[in-house]
Amino acid sequence: DEKYLPRALQSGAGAVIAGEFAAGSSAARSSGKPLLISRHPRLAFARAARFLREENRDGPDVCVHATAVVNASSRLAPGVMVEEHAVIADEAEIGAGTRIGAGCVLGRAVKIGQQCEIYPHVTIYAGTTLGDRVIVHAGAVLGSDGFGYVRDPKSRRHEKFPQVGKLVIEDDVEIGANTTIDRGALDETRIGRGTKIDNLVHIGHNCRLGENVVIAAQTGLSGSIVIENDVLLGGQVGIGEHARIEEGVMLGGQGGVLPNKVLRGKGVAFWGTPAQPVRQYLKQLAALARLDRKSTRLNSSHLV
Repeated sequence: DEKYLPRALQSGAGAVIAGEFAAGSSAARSSGKPLLISRHPRLAFARAARFLREENRDGPDVCVHATAVVNASSRLAPGVMVEEHAVIADEAEIGAGTRIGAGCVLGRAVKIGQQCEIYPHVTIYAGTTLGDRVIVHAGAVLGSDGFGYVRDPKSRRHEKFPQVGKLVIEDDVEIGANTTIDRGALDETRIGRGTKIDNLVHIGHNCRLGENVVIAAQTGLSGSIVIENDVLLGGQVGIGEHARIEEGVMLGGQGGVLPNKVLRGKGVAFWGTPAQPVRQYLKQLAALARLDRKSTRLNSSHLV
């Protein structure tokens, strides 16, 4: 922001990343501080910060803590780090430069790509696949059974439907703390490249999320939902089974989508339950407020 430029130039920073507004600044010229001009300074700063804080884990050695348990049939590429009390089952594959945090459990035949960061106490069920540069925060559970049952009309008991599919997470996905993503029942659950998922999110079995989807905390997705590319879901959103959210839709916090419904409209913001375009929703709220005021006046006059 332009108003912060003088303070930034007077700070102890070795250099300042600023927007194009700073190119002709007299304060910048007189400060003598290196000034890096960017059309998108916040993005440039994020990339620079990541570059400066990343550790080099491309070395030839695999580092496994003495308390970790790694099955002999698992394959660990150069630069892999396995921290205290982690457990890696048979036939797992872990790519170069990936870190497995303390207390993590990786099931049979789990595949994890390069330069991933798996924070402590993450559980990854058997057969789950993670691409490159995936970040999974503490306490997440990936590939657990979906919530699927068939009721026996005679005994009224709920019989478990097979949950034998897979979970595939593509490159550059980030998954928040204590988030749970179920494996497919017979097919697969898939999280598309570049998708970012906040803490305490639940994604049910057979869901398919596109690329660059953003999901805020405490959102819940039922089974067999399709979320297309570039969708934004606010906090505490709830979506019913077999619903479809088409490309570029924005759904505000606590919005609700009923089962089998479709939301479409690239760049259109939806809100409310059931979700509808935000302008329409606000008009309805205004109409209700007018009715409430009218009702209050009528009741007051009646009492008088």
